[in-house]
Amino acid sequence: MSAIRLTLPDGSEKQVERGTTVLQVAEQIGKRLAQAAVAGKLDGKLVDLSTPIEQDAQFAVITFDSPEGPDVYWHSAAHVMADAVVRLFPKTKLTIGPPVDEGFYYDFDTDVTFSDDDLARIEEEMGKIIAADAAPLVKELAEKALKEIEYLQ
Repeated sequence: MSAIRLTLPDGSEKQVERGTTVLQVAEQIGKRLAQAAVAGKLDGKLVDLSTPIEQDAQFAVITFDSPEGPDVYWHSAAHVMADAVVRLFPKTKLTIGPPVDEGFYYDFDTDVTFSDDDLARIEEEMGKIIAADAAPLVKELAEKALKEIEYLQ
């Protein structure tokens, strides 16, 4: 493997092996930073923590306190909640679940009216999903396909 050069937000540079993930770089910088990380940024583009870095780049770690941090965190939380709901209520169809100014929401197509007990079960299931620490499946769409999807909506 060969070394690549990352330029950090303060202008300093860090050399890492090609293929090192965003999270691994954050860990090299500091344990607390890695624990607070919700995403990374390579050459201005938001990326997942599991993204391998393949070339020299401008590099930043995104935390909840970063300008993009809340949206990234809430977007991920919406996916975790959707996963929990489908696990508990398998007939539920997912619709939309974006981050909003102070959190996120998710609309579900279901015959179930969620009770307070159901909400507690959903929260508990979310905790299990998070504790399992499974890497999310990330699917990237070609820009053309993404534009076509946006057009259809």
